[in-house]
Amino acid sequence: MTPETHTAEAAAKVEAFTFGDPEPVLDRRMLLDHLQALNTGRWYEPPLSLDGLARAFHASPHHASALHLKRNLLVGSFEPTKLLDRATFKAWVQDYLVFGNGYLERRTNRLGDPLRLVHLMAKYTRRGTEAGQWFFLQAGQEPVELRQGSVFQLRQAEVNQEVYGLPEYLSALNAALLNEAATLFRRKYYRNGSHAGFIFYATGDFADGDMDALRDQLRRAKGPGNFRNLFVHAPNGKADGIKIIPVAEVAAKDEFLGIKNTTRDDVLAAHRVPPQLLGIVPTNAGGFGKVTEAVDAFYELEIVPLMREFEAVNEWLGLEAVRWKERRLIA
Repeated sequence: MTPETHTAEAAAKVEAFTFGDPEPVLDRRMLLDHLQALNTGRWYEPPLSLDGLARAFHASPHHASALHLKRNLLVGSFEPTKLLDRATFKAWVQDYLVFGNGYLERRTNRLGDPLRLVHLMAKYTRRGTEAGQWFFLQAGQEPVELRQGSVFQLRQAEVNQEVYGLPEYLSALNAALLNEAATLFRRKYYRNGSHAGFIFYATGDFADGDMDALRDQLRRAKGPGNFRNLFVHAPNGKADGIKIIPVAEVAAKDEFLGIKNTTRDDVLAAHRVPPQLLGIVPTNAGGFGKVTEAVDAFYELEIVPLMREFEAVNEWLGLEAVRWKERRLIA
């Protein structure tokens, strides 16, 4: 066998490959068991990237909207006090819901009496290795050690470590990211002009310049005015002289609505938010029921327990910093 023959046979071979199998959560030696706080010598690092959680906050409209709804209901029920104003409380609540941790710093007078509570951004706050020690780490700046015992941490319970809390929506984070990926894919699909996603296979006899004209027309079938028709005239051509082999047809027929709806339901299940409270239009004739009943049930099952969580700062401070208005039921 000559080298030329060997090269031609190698070029004619069809290579096949497969994608790896989906990885279950319980595989790879229990991935979530490794979500522990890393000791850097001075402070503990969170088990998950807080920057990633901050960016994922806007990944899905239903994910962000559900968190905004809880925050707004809590802020609407909050009554400002001398120690805690509404803006500080709003920022504290949002950090707690997004990151699973919310921080307040106690400012005191010269006698040590509390003057007010200041919000510390959870994304940059770290617990020190010593009891009562806290650091504030902002990109591009030197770490700032906060006054001993001046920081109050409200954290969501976690089963793998007791330094930081983790948000309760983690189980639906993949669904929120898939929802975002489907939307971005569809945007690129329309901007790119999916009609050009095919192989133009021509074996017929064409006059000089015909193939150049076809290439030029296909090249123009992008951007504004796309999805246009293409006329080809081949007087002596055969029936199979021109074939169109779709490449992007699978993408064109993907289950876009199915993905969007399924991931939306997963996100709402993780947040336990009734769909009518997020402006979702029902697809069934009966609808979602009375919105007032959904509000009352959601408030009692979700908002009231959250209120009890935020009251923990009163016990730590020894004063009433968090106070609630009397709720008016919706008629």
